[in-house]
Amino acid sequence: MKHKLSSGAVIIIVLLCISLTGRGQGIGLVDVRYAEQVITVGGTGADIPGFTSGAIQLAIDALKSRGGGIVKLNPGTYDIIGPVRLSDNISLKGSGKSTILRKCNGFRTSYIIDADWGMLKAVVKDVSGLKIGMGIQLFDDANKDGWEVTTAIITDIKENTIYFDNNTVNDYIAAKNGIVSNGCSIVEAVGAKNVKISDLVVEGNKATNDYINGCRGGGIYIHKSKDCTLENVQVNEFNGDSFSWQITEGITVRGCEASNGDGLGFHPGTGSDRSTVENCVSHHNKGDGLFLCWRVQNGVFRNNTIYANLDNGISIGHKDTDNIFENNHVYENANQGVLFRDENEQNGGHRNTFTNNTIENNGMNGEASGFYIGGETHDIVIKNNIIRSTGKGNQKTAILVGKNSSKITAEENKISGSKEIVYEKK
Repeated sequence: MKHKLSSGAVIIIVLLCISLTGRGQGIGLVDVRYAEQVITVGGTGADIPGFTSGAIQLAIDALKSRGGGIVKLNPGTYDIIGPVRLSDNISLKGSGKSTILRKCNGFRTSYIIDADWGMLKAVVKDVSGLKIGMGIQLFDDANKDGWEVTTAIITDIKENTIYFDNNTVNDYIAAKNGIVSNGCSIVEAVGAKNVKISDLVVEGNKATNDYINGCRGGGIYIHKSKDCTLENVQVNEFNGDSFSWQITEGITVRGCEASNGDGLGFHPGTGSDRSTVENCVSHHNKGDGLFLCWRVQNGVFRNNTIYANLDNGISIGHKDTDNIFENNHVYENANQGVLFRDENEQNGGHRNTFTNNTIENNGMNGEASGFYIGGETHDIVIKNNIIRSTGKGNQKTAILVGKNSSKITAEENKISGSKEIVYEKK
């Protein structure tokens, strides 16, 4: 009986043979240059049957050596112990809501010896909950926020020493409550281009996991990458930002949902240029629904629904300029509907345009505005929007212009149930 190998299986066999023989093609199997580069994962009929982050990573690494392709995840729940790391020209495609990537239970331990800057190992008190391939973060009380945290994957464990693949970015001191935690991203693209993630669900299991800051991780995390697409992905219950992309160009997020996270819903930041976020939903997150961090510029944010978040609906700040917001529905968030943060003139979020949005019933935690324009912000256009209060929340003012803001164009808006526009006294 003859058995036909799938293209994914062929690629994996070729890779194994290459690694064993040190030779390239011509090993008598198939000319893989002409094979369709799709590898399936999950279940007995898949090229790789496992339902783990390791199984997914094996498929990605196989395609990486061939220049790219599609990793197709079959229905099922995948146990994620470390971030699934995507490479150039790789697509990670699930089977819709039946493909669930679930973060494993959290674990943390303390250092026995200081973990100094630039190290690739740490001596810890307890390794019982750690595994090779597990994602980790290292921090202490002095270095525990933002870019101060080190993230890595464990490569080896010997007695009480763990080895990992990224150099530490700070000195972490045992006496300052130095910690290794397995809080990590679920899927990440770092230093990659032309990546696509689609049609899957991330379950963050936040009840057992430590928080990870959005600069260093997220349910979906993209860093120093360009021309990547996220489509039809739901991130739920992640202990951190649901979607975070930092130092990027041309990121498109379409039809995605950020829900019930303990950080921000969608977090473009740190010099991210030309982001597009459309037809997305962000709700019941502990932070802002959509948070533009530093230098988010030339982006388009349209047709999104942002509601019931425990801070602001949309937050704009440090050098976040020249963005367009259109046809968004922002409602029943705890604080401001749209907040321009307090920045000086050099660093303000200037030249942003809002058209055809509905901003209503925000201020669920207390008095708020549909738009609050703080700092020395200028050249903001708010046109043809519906800004209203219908009895829910405490959105007392449609547009509140801070005392140092200027050149605010507000026209042809339909305002009801609140004061139309208020200028703070200087």
